[in-house]
Amino acid sequence: MPAPLSLRIKEQYMAKRASGLSQQIAADALGISVRSAQRIDRGELQAQAQQQQRGRHWRKRADPLAEVWDSVLVPMLEKAPQLEPQTLLLHLEQVFPAQEWYRRKRTLQRRVEQWRALHGPAHDVMFLQTHQPGVLGISDFTVLKGQPITIAGVAFEHRLFHFRLPYSGWCHVEVTHGGESFVALAEALQNALVLCG
Repeated sequence: MPAPLSLRIKEQYMAKRASGLSQQIAADALGISVRSAQRIDRGELQAQAQQQQRGRHWRKRADPLAEVWDSVLVPMLEKAPQLEPQTLLLHLEQVFPAQEWYRRKRTLQRRVEQWRALHGPAHDVMFLQTHQPGVLGISDFTVLKGQPITIAGVAFEHRLFHFRLPYSGWCHVEVTHGGESFVALAEALQNALVLCG
């Protein structure tokens, strides 16, 4: 099949031919082959925009799994969606030994893949995070739970400031007296940034 030409090239070629140029000169002027020019003149060469990519929507042969898909395989997949096509193929060979199921392996693999996409269990969705060096630092205050820390029998009111660089995994922990305040955050963050360089 010849490569499709754009509608613009076809129109330019037809305009040059209408102005009286020969087929060879008009084709050379546009940088197309004489053979493509002949096809344009005969109306055989459609513009790329006019060509429709048609996929086949009919079967070329009978469905090789028609007799077992709905009655045998789908109930098995509904009970155990993790079954692999190879396992289903072995089951078919045991139940119906007279048929050559190994010839239908790829068809079975495609059919199981389609079934899982439409009817199978939902997949976990993960959003990968990519960290770049020197771009992000995360921090938070943490309260330790459990036994309170005491100094000379008096409970020590404190929080831990935790700072981490996600790219390298470097972290810094600092004890802050009292609660979460702007002063505590500013001092602890400044100390962490000085230590990480």
